[in-house]
Amino acid sequence: MSAKRSILIINPNSTQGMTDALKPLVDELNYNETQFSFFTAPSGPKSIDNEEDAAESAEHCLPSLKPLLERHHGFLVACFSQHPLVPLLKDQDAIKRERKSVTGIFEASIGSSLLAMGREQRFGIVTAGKAWEELLTKAMSTWLGSGLERFAGVESTGLKAVELHDAPAEDVKTRMLQATTRLVKRGNVGAICLGCAGMAGMNETVREACIDELGEQKGRAVVIVDGVQAGVGFLESALRAGL
Repeated sequence: MSAKRSILIINPNSTQGMTDALKPLVDELNYNETQFSFFTAPSGPKSIDNEEDAAESAEHCLPSLKPLLERHHGFLVACFSQHPLVPLLKDQDAIKRERKSVTGIFEASIGSSLLAMGREQRFGIVTAGKAWEELLTKAMSTWLGSGLERFAGVESTGLKAVELHDAPAEDVKTRMLQATTRLVKRGNVGAICLGCAGMAGMNETVREACIDELGEQKGRAVVIVDGVQAGVGFLESALRAGL
């Protein structure tokens, strides 16, 4: 394994275009001392739109990932869900032996939101398909437990993850604006998570909705959390600390 810090970013669906859209987000962070590699599922779902898709994608990814585990120090699963690939990777001997860091963008986004917003504020999620509203709310209950009052909820665009790239751009933007507005109207929202890796680069659309609903000053104060950047930041910090 290279002496240089190395992080593998894993897109567990089989759409290469979604992987390619993650690369500029990582470049923006300017972690020049770390080498970043990208993995796209070799087969399986083109879009992960429910728990069944997530489970199937893990089955398609794991055999191809196993030979790569020795080569990298950290691993980021770029799917906004409690993706089964995260615990599966953590359970691999090559990971446990050297105590390598593994996280998903879901977990990283929660932590970043809680750290970034005010103590009395809440965070919420703008996600893709309607099914994720219930699934992510359930997952959040598991993660936050008694801290669920910090969670404002989930609003969806109604689009599949792959449609965020394939559907007409104006339709995608309109749906993103509408979902964000509904979320902000829930009140006291200090942070918004982009709840799908397919939303890479859509920060400004979310910001626009925040400003339209809250005004310039309050709208710009809302923290927008990109899960890929949050996950990379978490892994970078862990590796620097030797965790």
